[in-house]
Amino acid sequence: MELRPYQQEARDSIQNEWKNGVKKTLLVLPTGCGKTIVFSKVIEDRVRLGERVLVLAHRGELLDQAADKLEKSTGLKCAREKAEQTSVGSWFRVVVGSVQTMMREKRLERFDHDFFDTIIIDEAHHCISDSYQRVLQYFETANILGVTATPDRGDMRNLGSYFESLAYEYTLPKAIKSGYLSPIKAMTIPLQLDLTSVGQQAGDFKSSDLGTALDPYLESIAAEMWRVAQDRKIVVFLPLVKTSQKFTNILNSFGFRAAEVNGESQDRAQILEDFDNDKYNVLCNSMLLTEGWDCPSVDCVVVLRPTKVRSLYSQMVGRGTRLHPGKTELLLLDFLWNTERHELCHPAHLIAENEEIAKAMTKQIEEAGIALDLEDVEKQAVEDVIAQREEALAKQLEEMKKRKRKLVDPLQFEMSIQAEDLSSYVPSFGWEMAPPSDKQIKTLEKLGILPEEIHNAGKATKLLERLDKRREEGLTTPKQIRFLEQRGFEHVGTWSFDNAKRLIDRIAANGWRMPDGVNPKEYRGE
Repeated sequence: MELRPYQQEARDSIQNEWKNGVKKTLLVLPTGCGKTIVFSKVIEDRVRLGERVLVLAHRGELLDQAADKLEKSTGLKCAREKAEQTSVGSWFRVVVGSVQTMMREKRLERFDHDFFDTIIIDEAHHCISDSYQRVLQYFETANILGVTATPDRGDMRNLGSYFESLAYEYTLPKAIKSGYLSPIKAMTIPLQLDLTSVGQQAGDFKSSDLGTALDPYLESIAAEMWRVAQDRKIVVFLPLVKTSQKFTNILNSFGFRAAEVNGESQDRAQILEDFDNDKYNVLCNSMLLTEGWDCPSVDCVVVLRPTKVRSLYSQMVGRGTRLHPGKTELLLLDFLWNTERHELCHPAHLIAENEEIAKAMTKQIEEAGIALDLEDVEKQAVEDVIAQREEALAKQLEEMKKRKRKLVDPLQFEMSIQAEDLSSYVPSFGWEMAPPSDKQIKTLEKLGILPEEIHNAGKATKLLERLDKRREEGLTTPKQIRFLEQRGFEHVGTWSFDNAKRLIDRIAANGWRMPDGVNPKEYRGE
């Protein structure tokens, strides 16, 4: 099977992490970008090295899918550790295992601690739980790959408490731009839904409270869906089975062809097949279809299960991001959720780099009243946020330039070299959050950066890497930036080292006074 370019890059990056001694690494690919294919190829590479591999998942469908894709893409067959099925005595080198089965002490004890050389965790955002940790700690010598579609740093920070690195990340905007996933249009429905009375459970809204809170609005939501999406193929996510069933009846009374599926549905496979074949045009479910189900023709997703968990939100929306003939975009319907807590996921969180940009995007979408392309909205929001930030930082920068310091404040350096990625950096992994090492502090000082303002090892690493790269490219040093910007020159970070040196030499030769004909505000380092 021919891998797409990003899939091959991901495969190589994962192998490199393990080769370099990083045992626990992550792969982040949006839903629909072939994560199972990538880890199947990684498994093939490890089996060729003579290794034994365990694929861990928390649901039977995911295990079946993994086994099926592995065989189709590599020819490798699997043994299973699931309920009464066991791999013990099997000669297959790959085992797919249900975490609920594998976590049991009696089951684990059938294996030596070093039995598996590599463990792949599908839907890795679940792996922080006790059940996964019990299995992972038992096979403590194995290399670990976690695979997830989680889209933002909030979830990544949780994963960073276990994983040591991010081997490869392919973002949703990149996948859409490259034509691998459907463009997304978001629309806010002008219904004020009150969630202020909804309680919390395990870091998210309590499903039972959500169901009750939604009930009074179901008729109005159905009416709005009929207004904006009656010709679309829709999946609706709801908090409770009874709410899902009730909403299905309401939708049918409006003229939709709606069906409902839940964990107890006897005819679930038939309903899903009928929906796939367009017998129904709306499918309601209570969080059943978040993982392991695909219907590429879905072109509208309605999230009526508000959540603060990015990975969950991403999974729901991911049911509609795949490409399909005749499908031009995915319409994502959002609502004016009225809650005292502001961490609620909105369409913006699928692609926004940070909360500041997400808020600006959400405001734009809410005020528009029509469906807007998420990428266009993000572009505008980024420009607005950067303009506001630059205005605030410019004032700070003026203050910094006046300080009689021998070393450059990192913020001044970042602004001068226009490094948005450095100034907005947030650590994700455990090692990144630790304080900078003594060696890092000494090197930063030597290179002219004030180390007191660098609060973690991740930022220090990024900064040192950037300084190295700038030296290779022949760009200005922090000390040159500080000297020239104190004298009123602007964006010195974009100049070459040689141009800055020539100007400093001219100033020195002129008794450290500004040479005639040089205007710092207009001078651009040519």
